[in-house]
Amino acid sequence: MFVEPDLDLDSGLDRALAVATRLAAWAAQTIRDARTGAPYGGAYGAAAVRQKDGPADIVTDTDEAVETHVRKVLGEALPGHGIVGEEYGTTEGRPDAPHWVVDPVDGTTNFAHGLGWCSFSLGLAAPDGTPQLGVVADPWRGETFTAVRGRGAHLNGTPVRAAGHTTLTGHVFLTEWAAHAHWPGMDALLAELAARHCTVRVMGSTALSLVQVAAGRATAAAIGEFHAVDGLPALLIAQEAGALALPGLPAHDEPLLLSAPGAAEEAARVWSRCRPR
Repeated sequence: MFVEPDLDLDSGLDRALAVATRLAAWAAQTIRDARTGAPYGGAYGAAAVRQKDGPADIVTDTDEAVETHVRKVLGEALPGHGIVGEEYGTTEGRPDAPHWVVDPVDGTTNFAHGLGWCSFSLGLAAPDGTPQLGVVADPWRGETFTAVRGRGAHLNGTPVRAAGHTTLTGHVFLTEWAAHAHWPGMDALLAELAARHCTVRVMGSTALSLVQVAAGRATAAAIGEFHAVDGLPALLIAQEAGALALPGLPAHDEPLLLSAPGAAEEAARVWSRCRPR
């Protein structure tokens, strides 16, 4: 009889991480293969790109195929775990079991239009929602970010740390739209950052934006609405890289600020004036 390993033990998390990283490699290759030579309106035309809640909220065959495969593999390798996915919702696990969060293509609009900035995101959370491991794969740059709680963050197996910057001035700040729209307070935040000569980028993938703070490429990042399905793995990776988060673990739809530790005080002051209420 299969006995589920105790995920409080290193061996259980090691096994879960091995499954997750294999899935990330497979997903990254699948995303690249699906996008090659497929311009929006061509191979990704009306039959493959479909609206969900509106014209700016779309899904592709690749989103669905990747999540279907991930669910199948996780169900076979780690039975009893719950799964929460971007495309197919929640599959309940055992009451005392951890659950996975998966966003098969975070940045579907970029993907569908041939813009090389999207990601595969997969994470494991304890029954109380505390993140235990996270994996974010960037198919276009061949980068895979990983973290296990308490063990630090890694990029392609090499440890990474948040930037040592002590100010926002002169550095990069990443944010994302709330779907296709500004979130409340976003315009004020942009004005505050412009006054500090801080360069803002809106790239189109929450998971990739957050892990750039982990890699030290961006000094800070903020999103108006936190969703665990695409934000939880990247949040853990950034925190394990030394970034500070306000709040530490946001509730659903709560705003989130991530910052390199040396710039956190300044970032928090700006955020307190601009964050959604």
